[in-house]
Amino acid sequence: MDFALSPEQEAIREAIAGICSRFDDKYWLERDREGGFPFDFHQAIAKDGWLGICIPEEYGGSGLGITEACIMMQAISESGAGMSGCTTVHINIFGLHPVVVYGTEEQKKRFLPPIASGDVKACFGVTEPNTGLNTTQLKTRAERKNDRYVVNGQKVWISTAQVADKILLLARTTPLEEVRKPTEGLSLFYTDLDRGKVDVREIEKMGRKAVDSNELFIDGLEVPFEDRIGEEGQGFKYILDGMNPERCLLAAEAVGLGFAALNRATEYAKERIVFNRPIGKNQSVQHPLAKNWMELEAARLMTMYAAWQYDNDISSGAAANSAKYLAAEAGLSACQNAVMTHGGFGYAKEFHVERYLREMMIPWIAPITPNLILSYIAERVLGLPKSY
Repeated sequence: MDFALSPEQEAIREAIAGICSRFDDKYWLERDREGGFPFDFHQAIAKDGWLGICIPEEYGGSGLGITEACIMMQAISESGAGMSGCTTVHINIFGLHPVVVYGTEEQKKRFLPPIASGDVKACFGVTEPNTGLNTTQLKTRAERKNDRYVVNGQKVWISTAQVADKILLLARTTPLEEVRKPTEGLSLFYTDLDRGKVDVREIEKMGRKAVDSNELFIDGLEVPFEDRIGEEGQGFKYILDGMNPERCLLAAEAVGLGFAALNRATEYAKERIVFNRPIGKNQSVQHPLAKNWMELEAARLMTMYAAWQYDNDISSGAAANSAKYLAAEAGLSACQNAVMTHGGFGYAKEFHVERYLREMMIPWIAPITPNLILSYIAERVLGLPKSY
């Protein structure tokens, strides 16, 4: 059993940290104030080939695992880029996994290289306003018409749709009342985001102003048959393949942001003098920060364990969900304590920790709430009766 990063993994962490060093706290503070997609950051990551870290080499990627992707995403978040930096590139890492696994050879050659190179941006269209996490109840319909599907419906909380060229879209192709199981009859498409047929409306939100979140109104979007991924009606199964790696990535991002907050709080505690002594000399300041370090380290280890399971084809549902839960809880606590360590200055934007706290709400809430993770562990691991 070896807990150390390999030399290659260390090199990934250092390379990503080097890129991120060019995008300092001032850069992300401006993005938080003014908004606007971080195109220059996206291209810097793309230029060195990191967008395709999990895409097979024959399609322009690096062919590495979710473990390496987690190392990458923690490094981005920990640099101070936080969730603004991570979600700029997040979908490139896991979003097209169904294409890698279930796409035809023609689809892989057509879809994957442009994503790996950064020439194309994509968004992930699953969530709907009235279904939440109950994905089997999706209302968006894709009806066959001659040589294509025509899609009508609505999606919500779709990140990067303002700048995306493509959408990975889940829609119902067989009505719910006509299928044996609710998980059947959903199909997955990867197609052009035709803005003549899709009205993209940005949602104003608490944090991460740099990366847009949107509501999509789809009216007559035409999707060619060749843009359907896998078999018709099996889309739910396909997106499940991307859920555990996404949990791992979000956990890594939450750990990174927690460490960014902890590092800032620690440095401030060393330097801030009150009553003629640094506040870091007081145990009431020391102990919460020490506890945060232990919680973050434990969450990091669970994250790497879950990623290792996934990369080795071991069932990773319990570990991936646990990693996401523990990382979000540890990260949220670290961000809260960072604000409190700064006192009143923690509420000021120029000290950055209030931004960290706002952004940490994302991995705490999404894409699955802590309550549902607890229900999953209770049912799937402990064997307790299903509660929902």
